[in-house]
Amino acid sequence: MEQLKHECGVAMVRLLKPLEYYKRKYGTWMWGLNKLYLLMEKQHNRGQEGAGVACVKLNASSGEEYMFRERAIGTNAISEIFNTIHDNYRSLKQEQLQDALLAEQTLPFAGELYMGHLRYSTTGRSGLDYIHPFLRRNNYRAKNLAVCGNFNLTNVDEVFTKITSEGQHPRKYADTYIILEQMGHRLDREVERLYKECRNEGWRGLQLTLQIEERINIQNVLKTSSPQWDGGYVICGITGSGDSFAVRDPWGIRTAFYYMDNEVMVLASERPVIQTALNVPIETIHELQPGEAIILNKSGEKCLAQINEQKDLRPCSFERIYFSRGSDKDIYNERKRLGKNLIPSILQAIDYDIEHTVFSFIPNTAEIAFYGMIEGLDNYLNRLKIQRIEALGHNPDHNELENILSMRVRSEKVAIKDIKLRTFIAEGNTRNDLAAHVYDITYGSLTSYIDNLVIIDDSIVRGTTLKQSIIGILDRLHPRKIVIVSSSPQVRYPDYYGIDMSSMEQFIAFRAAIELLKEQGREDIITKTYQCCKAQEHLPKEQMRNYVKTIYEPFADEQISTKIAQLLTPESTQADVEIIYQTLEGLHEACPKHTGDWSFSGNYPTLGGLKLLNKAFIDYIENEKSNIDS
Repeated sequence: MEQLKHECGVAMVRLLKPLEYYKRKYGTWMWGLNKLYLLMEKQHNRGQEGAGVACVKLNASSGEEYMFRERAIGTNAISEIFNTIHDNYRSLKQEQLQDALLAEQTLPFAGELYMGHLRYSTTGRSGLDYIHPFLRRNNYRAKNLAVCGNFNLTNVDEVFTKITSEGQHPRKYADTYIILEQMGHRLDREVERLYKECRNEGWRGLQLTLQIEERINIQNVLKTSSPQWDGGYVICGITGSGDSFAVRDPWGIRTAFYYMDNEVMVLASERPVIQTALNVPIETIHELQPGEAIILNKSGEKCLAQINEQKDLRPCSFERIYFSRGSDKDIYNERKRLGKNLIPSILQAIDYDIEHTVFSFIPNTAEIAFYGMIEGLDNYLNRLKIQRIEALGHNPDHNELENILSMRVRSEKVAIKDIKLRTFIAEGNTRNDLAAHVYDITYGSLTSYIDNLVIIDDSIVRGTTLKQSIIGILDRLHPRKIVIVSSSPQVRYPDYYGIDMSSMEQFIAFRAAIELLKEQGREDIITKTYQCCKAQEHLPKEQMRNYVKTIYEPFADEQISTKIAQLLTPESTQADVEIIYQTLEGLHEACPKHTGDWSFSGNYPTLGGLKLLNKAFIDYIENEKSNIDS
């Protein structure tokens, strides 16, 4: 019900034929540019704070621009970017616009290499300066580099220290700038290595430059840059001389998929967008493996290279629960299983009274889990019908049979996202009152004071929207009981790999555990946890432990869920309110290949994540103390 800002999205298009080929076959030399637009628009859910595009033209003459970039901020950034690109062509006559050779020689963004990025800020930094792709310029084509990525590094400080100790001076202390400078430095070294090699072979002048461009080995650049990176990432890049690449983190935290035939190579953060944009079967699309890079040289020859050895594989489970498009075949089935796995807890919460219970979902992203929940309830009801029919014996009464067979699961569209209210203009209680009207309810969808109401959500992280609006809105229908169901487990720990969840106090599960400790007079656990975290603050991350787990250890999951319900239920609510979460076991059963559950379990895949968790808990305690003292 509350939107999480998410790791970003990437898209790449590498044309393998001259532009004239696409003009003849598809009717326009803009075929590659159009595919990039589709790939980005289909991933709009992955970044609505800004977007950017880069392009390289392979056959530009000296003195002509060959590397282009366009960026924009805001939710309409994709449209704004492509409108700006097409503004370059509006003055052309129709025959000029259709001339692929003219386009290749003179028009901006008429190239063979395209790269796009969609951004959600997870660091608090915003503005055009932080929109990918980032560009590093040089007077030699081979030394020009544009990069973009879906990533967060957890050890920016270490990488920064390393490159500055080698004499570099990044213009900004941000992970993308630092990666750009680090990779750019290694690209420079690769070019210089080849310069010496080619000169020793007797090459001079323009032929020397062309020999360097033909021989550049991007594997060398990636293998000397990426081993120090701690975090989840898919980093994409293109060089001015025509090399392109994408590399995935060795833990497999972030995802990337690619398709290639004799016309094009396409890469994106999600599989179904490639299926849709190119109309190709799922079997032809491949997942980039953990630690692997796909590299295409200037000539368009593909190389799959293992850049970093695979580590303990931990693909992010939040990708499956919430962020990725549900149109992916596997994700669709996994989300349905998440809904099914909640059936025993739901039935217990409503005392098995399906006849007097209405089932629904909020928000739309929970719809697939809702279908799984309904399917699971139908299965339960069918088993119940069989039991009751068997109990009737061999001569069942017609009316009794009719009553049994007429039993149905009651599903309704109970709440609707009505309008996006401009609550920022209001303050205090007025703001909360406006927020309570973001959703509208379907009056008459249940019987007042008799029916239970079960609402499934994909995640309950902060609980703000539940408390400020949702529970109050649902209570207007006068249900006997409201059961809020989360298809994901309790989010207890920050994420440092690209999701906007980096501080402790924002998690309702953490606040509930702290409240329980205080109510039971066990503040000593909080104090001891702080002392343990503080004691390891300056230790090497390899020696750190997750002491924050001790905050949760005294309580069963159900105790924390009960406390969450108390914290989120407005005082004026008439109905009983219960909150149910998915179990870790249910998550793993539904998403067996995506074991990256650190937000729920605290089992971070990298040491950098554990180090940042330690700092987050220290910051929480010290901020609380500062607020009390002031």
